[in-house]
Order: sequence, then C-alpha cells, then structure tokens
Amino acid sequence: MPETCKMKILSPPNMKCSNGKGFFTTKGFGGHIGEVAERLGLPGREMYMPVQRHTDKVVIVENDLSPEIADAVITRRRGLLIGVQVADCVPVLLFDERRSVIGAVHAGWRGTASQITKKAIKRMIEDFSSSPEDIRIAIGPSIKRECYEVGREVKDAICDVMGEGGYCYPKNGKYYIDLPSINALQAVSMGIGQENIWISDVCTHCNPHDFYSYRYHGDQSGRQGGFICLF
Repeated sequence: MPETCKMKILSPPNMKCSNGKGFFTTKGFGGHIGEVAERLGLPGREMYMPVQRHTDKVVIVENDLSPEIADAVITRRRGLLIGVQVADCVPVLLFDERRSVIGAVHAGWRGTASQITKKAIKRMIEDFSSSPEDIRIAIGPSIKRECYEVGREVKDAICDVMGEGGYCYPKNGKYYIDLPSINALQAVSMGIGQENIWISDVCTHCNPHDFYSYRYHGDQSGRQGGFICLF
C-alpha cells in the first residue's frame, strides 16, 4: 500500500484572491477533503471531483453534483471545492476573478494531446463570457521532461497536434515530453498572457517522498490533488 505522510498545501501566488483560492496538495491528501477544507478555512464542505478517464470532456457543474466521466471541471458555484487527482499527470487550475469562474483540469499525455486545457479555457470564454486577459492559470507539480520518457506513438500524438517544439526532444534514441509547458502553450494559444501563468518547478518523479509518481511508485501509487474554490 502507498506510504502515508503529512499533507502539505502548496498555494500558487496567482491563485489567492478575496473571492477564491486555488492550491495543490502533496501526497498526504488521500481524498480527505474535510481536512483540506478545515485547514484552509473554506466555507462549507461541498466538493466535486470528476470520474477521470483521460478524456477531453469538460463538465460544467451547477446544481447537480453527481460524478460524471470528465477530466476538467468548471463552475461558478460558491462554496463548492472542485478538483482533480494526479500522480505525474498535470493538474491545471483556472481562475477568472472578474467573472467568478473557476476550473480544474487533469492533463495526462492523452488529455494533453486532445488539448483539454485549451478546451476548458474555451468553455470559460463561451459559456461564462470570460476574457482571456482575466484568466489566471496555475500548473501544479507533475513529472518533468527529463523524467518523462515516452514511445514514438506518444511523441507523435503530441506533435501531430502541437507541432514540433522544445517540449518534445530526442535523446539517445528515446523521446522526452514536457507536459507542463505544452499545457501552458495551449493556454497562450487561447490568448492567456504569460504573466497570468504560473508553473511549479517541482517534478513528482524526482520528489517521491512528498509526491506520488506513477513512474516511480508503479501500481501502488496514491494520488495528490489540485483544488480551487469560490468564496
């Protein structure tokens, strides 16, 4: 079974506002949302997490909190903590303070190849009239490119959509992918300014004591999370 350790909270500087807060957890999360809410002083204990299946589906949560298969969640419901769970995949938080709209995205290589971060931002713009200049992005701890060796099929899936770039490079006959930077580029392609994007410098694979890493821990890996809530 995955080892246990005390959960820590990581708060990106661009996710702290008077009307909301976004954060990432270390490996001690374990699904105990009550502990997270209490430690952060969040109003209420309502929570929504999608049934993650590496899809490109974005779910809009209003009144119905029944779990759906999706890998991105968007809401403007106050007091509702939304989030995703990850172990190497990229957790992305979205925050439009002006329109009071938030989002959480789970982006593995499949989700990244299907541009799930881009699609979530598009839904914020189309469904809630968010402006790109008002949307802030926080990309949490995940596996970094030096540790993320992939096969040719994964490399091709990414590059077929994004084109060739520094986020995908060969080394000693192998391919390495930088998922965080690709998701940041998807945000930029939607008009989000670089100044609105924060990216964690933590690699989950290089820090197995604090974070679960599927590449490091294998099938016994647990999960940490990325969460955001409107007050």
